[in-house]
Amino acid sequence: MIRLYDYWRSSAAYRVRIALNLKGAAYDLVPINILGGVDQQLTDEYRSVNPQMRVPSLEVDGRVAGQSMAIIEWIDEALEGPALLPKDPWTRLQARAFADVIACDIHPLNNLSPLAYLRKEFGADEAAIARWYGEWIVRGFKALEEMAQASEGRDFLFGDAPGIAEIALIPQMANARRFKVALDAFPRLLAVDAACRGLEPFVLAAPENQPAAKPA
Repeated sequence: MIRLYDYWRSSAAYRVRIALNLKGAAYDLVPINILGGVDQQLTDEYRSVNPQMRVPSLEVDGRVAGQSMAIIEWIDEALEGPALLPKDPWTRLQARAFADVIACDIHPLNNLSPLAYLRKEFGADEAAIARWYGEWIVRGFKALEEMAQASEGRDFLFGDAPGIAEIALIPQMANARRFKVALDAFPRLLAVDAACRGLEPFVLAAPENQPAAKPA
């Protein structure tokens, strides 16, 4: 039994939903509302699940682990279904490197915690937050656009099917649109995003299609 502790708009949780869907895995969602002022992730109850008090967390047969990229690699290693990482070691390195530009460089600077700190400690208003957010996306996407050029003419980045690179990219593209970051300078990323967003595993994982996103 797989249980995913999830916030519908979390891009890290979005990654894990995509990975599970690509594998065709059955799983239960446990909504954790991390919205400021609700902060269910900060409760003692959730701390007992994940000491880092972040989403996502994955529970499998009573065992729990956090960190989306580690969870995705476990999903690939433990579950039947299409491979999420390429077989060739060098191509696998490239796919991981692409995904980590997002997971290690872009996303941490734009996560809720640093944005809240900018507001509280430095008095940043929403316009300043949007500029901060966009700056790190654009810097990262410039590198990713170059990294993606080798796959020009194909739907996906490192093979004939989506994998870890697309699992990281599509949620970050959604974040960029949410913060109204101009994406015209990244045609290769846009093409990959369009190819993926038409696939059922990505559609089902999209934030707007999660039960918690829709009013009761």
